[in-house]
Amino acid sequence: MNSPILARMSALEYRHSAAVQEPGTIVPYSAIVHGARACASALLEGRDSLAGQRVALLASPGAGFVEAFFGILYAGGCAVVLSTLHPPAETAFFCSDAQVETILVSASLAERVAGLGPRILTTDEARRHAPGALPSPRAGDPALQLYTSGTTGKPKGAVLTHGNLGVQQELLGEAWEMRPDDVLVHALPLHHMHGLCIALLTTLGAGACALMLPQFEARSVWESLARGSVLMAVPTMYSKLLAAFEQVDPSTRERWAQSARQLRLATSGSAALPVSVGEKWRALAGAYPVERFGMTELGVGATNPIQGDRRPGTVGRPLRTVDLKVVDDEMWIAGPSVFAEYYRRPEATAEAFVVEDGKRWFRTGDTVAVDPDGYVRILGRTSVDILKSGGYKLSALEIEEALRECAAVAEVAVVGLPDEVYGERVVACVVARTGQEAQCSEESLRAFARERLAPYKVPRAVVIMDALPRNAMGKVLKRELVRRVGSGS
Repeated sequence: MNSPILARMSALEYRHSAAVQEPGTIVPYSAIVHGARACASALLEGRDSLAGQRVALLASPGAGFVEAFFGILYAGGCAVVLSTLHPPAETAFFCSDAQVETILVSASLAERVAGLGPRILTTDEARRHAPGALPSPRAGDPALQLYTSGTTGKPKGAVLTHGNLGVQQELLGEAWEMRPDDVLVHALPLHHMHGLCIALLTTLGAGACALMLPQFEARSVWESLARGSVLMAVPTMYSKLLAAFEQVDPSTRERWAQSARQLRLATSGSAALPVSVGEKWRALAGAYPVERFGMTELGVGATNPIQGDRRPGTVGRPLRTVDLKVVDDEMWIAGPSVFAEYYRRPEATAEAFVVEDGKRWFRTGDTVAVDPDGYVRILGRTSVDILKSGGYKLSALEIEEALRECAAVAEVAVVGLPDEVYGERVVACVVARTGQEAQCSEESLRAFARERLAPYKVPRAVVIMDALPRNAMGKVLKRELVRRVGSGS
């Protein structure tokens, strides 16, 4: 076996330290590995290997999920992780697109996938199977098929190999100084790169413990932080944690603040962290969150340091094995963590890569600026965050950050609508704080923006909304926002 991720897990087979904590239960590594091997044997049904066959996984957060996920890998399969957040049509699409033949599912969730066609195997049935002989997956074999978020088009299945996952474990364990006595407070969705690979697999790769919560709920996370040393979250989670903090009594605030201050590491990713939110967290916890850059197709490519200059508004420098260059303002990345292909999408795969200088460069679709000392600033997704108005190229993220300084603004997203005169008309979509709608009027916010932005960056219109459309990771769905604002709905 030359699968680095399975080699690390197998090396922990006889360790009795905690791998997973869930409500009322602590599960050691020895039990996780045994359960994973049993799941693998159940999936194989006497075959030598699944040989890359796609196996869908729908399981509640906890030890059962971890055992099932590694069981798929031990069997030589490729995991396609589903979520209860997906509507039935989307679940059916993922299973069909990935040509799934087996769905491994928690018994309590089995009815959600009944009738889809693939064989159904519950995780309870699988883990009761007697472990048997297993194949030896190679580093280049497919291990995980994650679907892109769909924020810039129809979701595509990004195929990550055993080697891709293994190098991510190594790089993040090194960069974030992960160690066996760490406890990660985990409340992220498991069907995304952030929750599954960056958070969970990095923790397990270090032989540390994942304290897995059923879902994100601000108060539950606050109450769990006292038992943790690491928190990995998205900006929306930090905003909700800070909002919950303001709503409790002084004694609870002090207790929660102490829990935040004792964290060894808090990271932020999956979307740009508003500097205002990061600074509020710093004031509370004593340290600015470690912001980093990641994508479904490559995991984390750059990160701010644990020790040294955590620079707000940047995602730090590239990781050790990551090659990064900027071509026409777009970030290209090459290295061993970059995914293999989009499953059954040869044209999309060919469009995503460029071979130059003997390297296979992935075109990230992100517009960036790189500081002289190598720190990377993400200006936005080229397709939705870089606006061209009146001959200027504008960063929606920069405009959003300026508008967030207005105390009346709870949330904001800036988009461009087609305009015959300007090319794109800059529109700010704003959720006002309760009772402060008047301060978010178009006249008020445009005046506020003029004090902080060049005239050509000031939004030409302001739309007040009850809420911004977001995906499961908290990313604003800007294409949907453009549709709604453009249609007046």
